[in-house]
Amino acid sequence: MRALELNSEYWGVSRFQLMENAGKSLAEEVANRFKPDKTRIAVFCGLGGNGGDGFVAARHLVCLGFKVEVLLAGKPADISDKEAQKNWIALQSLKDILTIHEVYDSSLIPPRLKAEVVVDALLGIGLKGAPRPPILQMIKKINEMDSFCIAVDIPTGIDSDTGNELGEAVKADVTVTFHKLKPGLEAAKKHVGKIIVKDIGLPPEFERFAGPGDVQLVVKPRRPEAHKGEFGRLLVIGGSDVFSGAPMLVASAALRVGVDLAYIAAPHRTAYAISSMSPDLITIKLDGDHLNPSDVATIRPYLEKATAVAMGPGLGLHKDTRDAVKEIVKIIEKVKVPLLLDADGLKAFAEFKHKVTSPMVFTPHAGEYQILTGKEPPQELNEKAAEVQKTAEELGAVILLKGHVDVISDGKRVKLNFTGNPGMTVGGTGDVLSGVVAAFMAQGADPFEAAVAGAFINGAAGDFVQNEKGYHMVPTDLLNWIPCVIDDPMSHVKVRRTT
Repeated sequence: MRALELNSEYWGVSRFQLMENAGKSLAEEVANRFKPDKTRIAVFCGLGGNGGDGFVAARHLVCLGFKVEVLLAGKPADISDKEAQKNWIALQSLKDILTIHEVYDSSLIPPRLKAEVVVDALLGIGLKGAPRPPILQMIKKINEMDSFCIAVDIPTGIDSDTGNELGEAVKADVTVTFHKLKPGLEAAKKHVGKIIVKDIGLPPEFERFAGPGDVQLVVKPRRPEAHKGEFGRLLVIGGSDVFSGAPMLVASAALRVGVDLAYIAAPHRTAYAISSMSPDLITIKLDGDHLNPSDVATIRPYLEKATAVAMGPGLGLHKDTRDAVKEIVKIIEKVKVPLLLDADGLKAFAEFKHKVTSPMVFTPHAGEYQILTGKEPPQELNEKAAEVQKTAEELGAVILLKGHVDVISDGKRVKLNFTGNPGMTVGGTGDVLSGVVAAFMAQGADPFEAAVAGAFINGAAGDFVQNEKGYHMVPTDLLNWIPCVIDDPMSHVKVRRTT
């Protein structure tokens, strides 16, 4: 939901609109159950988006004639959500007709608070740890009051994913949740009461569109005490006597995403060439001019220490190479390290394809998809999405089919990515994509989420380059834009194509 809300803003429906719709629907639910002249309402509000829903509800309830008191769990200056802050400001002009309590210390909870209805808008779906004061004491106050309790989205103190009680939790008579049922609600029935799902203006199509929210899902926060290796070790297996740039682009993109180490296993002459091009990359020198089965023993220790592997860019299709790919895939399925297969690695896999037993992402373009499946992908977008979904289910892998619109599926979920431009037909941009996706996999991201975020980031970086240079780009141009997109994915709105 957090990702969807940010994506919604990217596609033109702002979080401010969603908050207004949520708060209004909440007020309507109260008004359908109670009469204004006989009902006092206490709205307990947190400092984030859930509290913002409460502010909007309080405003609408006052307009409907209810007597309303708002209890803010902190100081107004600490309201962290900008949309909530705007709705808090809107309440200030209503102080003559509603009462506001700023509860920045638990001692400031009104001891004689009376209300027929309590609205719990303290904490929403973001809660992962036990509630702390003064929210802890406000939860207890809600539960002590002999009032009808309506929770906003999920009762405060309940994990929205699991339904686990995180210490003290509100016991609601009704929970009004938005857009879709949260997984934890059905597992926490003694706390949620009756569940009501309200539409807040999120078109269902937005669930299928990649956006900035998908980037936020996979970005791993960096603690001050972070240490080397905590952000992933990627092994890139690629390159041949002809192609040295492809594996270098994969590894360089992964480093821009933030992996701690990027190894490249390549034939010795190619590996030395890569080392001379960049001091940032660690190369593993393999015997011969192409990958062959005798190299597997050299690669195996790195397979076991890597947190993800990307294989295929620049490998070539020598028979020895195809045999080595088959052997490496077998090892990877045993050790269960996430694998991204691209380019020649995908073509080699097509000769022994099977339903995989470990996390894998395949990143074919249309021609490689035809080699992998034996059929050309449909031209019509919805038909293409259905076909990719079917293939992903059959192979047990995530498929990222590159194109004018990228199609990503894990066999169940499907996403469409619209970033990118015709200048990205230049060779090497797909290798950059592989590096971005594999980097997130190396950092522990879900393979499907890594593929969706990677597609958005790679295409957005290309759009920034196109805005800067026109279509006269080379793949290394994308590398410097990758951190910019990761740090501020919403900035792509400025260059997003409109067709």
